[in-house]
Amino acid sequence: MKVYEAVATRIQELCEQKNMTVNGLANISGLSPSTVKSIIYGASKNPGVATIKILCDGLEISLVEFFDADVFRELEQEIE
Repeated sequence: MKVYEAVATRIQELCEQKNMTVNGLANISGLSPSTVKSIIYGASKNPGVATIKILCDGLEISLVEFFDADVFRELEQEIE
């Protein structure tokens, strides 16, 4: 799994946990739905930390909580 896929998976997990749609997260975060969907569907392969922080604010979690998940612990090194 690539990092951008892990980010997308984590966003979807958190939305599910909070019973929130992707559009709902976009609205609460102040981002456009197309921005959030581009992250989730892989069009944005390098979402910035600032964008992830904005999503975390909408989810009412910290960046540490966002990245403190098995999906990130299980990532393999991408540099070969």
